[in-house]
Amino acid sequence: MSYTALYRKWRPDNFEDVKGQDHIVTTLKNQIKSDRIGHAYLFCGTRGTGKTSIAKIFAKAVNCEHPVDGSPCGECASCKAIATGASMNVIEIDAASNNGVDNIREIRDEVAYSPAEGKYKVYIIDEVHMLSIGAFNALLKTLEEPPSYVIFILATTEVHKIPITILSRCQRYDFRRISIDTIADRMRPLLADENVQVEEKALRFIAKMGDGSMRDAISLLDQCIAFHFGEELTYDKALEVLGAVDTEVYSRLLRIIMQKDITASIHLLEEITIQGRELTQFVIDFTWYLRNLLLVKTSDNVEDVLDVSSEHLGRLKEEADMIEQEALMRYIRIFSDLSGQIKYASQKRILTEMALIRLCKPSMETDQDSLLERIRDLEERMDQGIPAAMVSAQTNTVQAAAGSVTAQIQKPELPKAIPDDIRKAVGMWTGIVGEMPGLYKSYLKTAKLSMKDEGILLIVVGDVNVSKLLNREEHREKIMEIISERVGKKVDIEICGLESHQNFEQSYADLSKVINMEIEIED
Repeated sequence: MSYTALYRKWRPDNFEDVKGQDHIVTTLKNQIKSDRIGHAYLFCGTRGTGKTSIAKIFAKAVNCEHPVDGSPCGECASCKAIATGASMNVIEIDAASNNGVDNIREIRDEVAYSPAEGKYKVYIIDEVHMLSIGAFNALLKTLEEPPSYVIFILATTEVHKIPITILSRCQRYDFRRISIDTIADRMRPLLADENVQVEEKALRFIAKMGDGSMRDAISLLDQCIAFHFGEELTYDKALEVLGAVDTEVYSRLLRIIMQKDITASIHLLEEITIQGRELTQFVIDFTWYLRNLLLVKTSDNVEDVLDVSSEHLGRLKEEADMIEQEALMRYIRIFSDLSGQIKYASQKRILTEMALIRLCKPSMETDQDSLLERIRDLEERMDQGIPAAMVSAQTNTVQAAAGSVTAQIQKPELPKAIPDDIRKAVGMWTGIVGEMPGLYKSYLKTAKLSMKDEGILLIVVGDVNVSKLLNREEHREKIMEIISERVGKKVDIEICGLESHQNFEQSYADLSKVINMEIEIED
């Protein structure tokens, strides 16, 4: 007989075996016991949390000949037929591959026929958000008023994509992510039955890597068992199979960064790469390590929040006393940005090395967190007896950089005089944009207005690429023509875009606020 994957072999077949979704199980069992069964259910939640499993158990329970406390008995002919997939009363549909109007019309035609045996026909539509708009519309009427013997169970991981007309016709159940303790408790009897020895630390690590998904965790466990078949699965072996890094490595890296040792940090990254670790996962995990460290630094009862060993927690507390909160937040910011870039990068290692160099050399940046760290570094060096002349020179550099940042964020001065044509254009701006063709209207409805000294109206959009598009001669002339027609006089314009780090209020004078203020004074 062919091998059955562990997550399929250990899929729950009654409500008592479902773990981590007690709020849903209890409600459904009470509905069955009291015979208050609904006609449409929506199961939504992340992958591997039991949506399809509970749907199948519910389908068995409503058709069971001898239900026990709301759960299927598992022994009657109906339960056995549903368990083997031979029942005509339970129809599973994958909406990802059956998402057209015709597929739903087939269902609509089928529901007219009552079940040959059993009480209910149950339609389980998985990934229902994949249905087309036409298919949803075809489903509406049947979903609202199905025959008394039909139950619909819709399952989805992306509930926000489902039309409100469908949502309003269903009882909604939100499936929660499953805790590490619950996943580990579920895997222990599985391991005992499979005669596999697993170190407790390895078991909890695999449960954590499941990221709240029971199915993902059991699949990872299956993968680890297969790689080290016949051997005890230790923590180090689990790290090796899953391409992860021991938390001690993160601690080493953090201490190297705090010492500003670029060479050592690059060597450690090379060591991680040679071991075959996945850099994307490494960046994400190190960011979480820093996050845990920040929680330890800022919280009193952190033991209730962090799911880590006492040894790991002790190391975090030690490191929390060694690092300043502002520096830690800067590390998190840099690695959070990196985690968003590295997923699709072809040169992952180079990006990671650049981030490590930035962490070790705050002088490369001019933001407030970096300046504070540079000042703290200078203070520490002065305490250690560094020559005053050298410190003075470096202090001047930091002060100059700080002055540069201050100059950048100074609020721009308001114009002293505003020409009547620009004043009129600003006052009529909403109406002007409303008259523009669709392309211009969509880009300019969120634009801000300012002015150059030469009496030129500045139109500031939120994206540099949009400004480049609108500054093409034909587009710019069209916008200028529409404005001039409304104002009754030619108005020179200039279109510019904000860089990702720019803020409109800090870079430009908001002309609409100036004009509004003067109007209020006149009243």
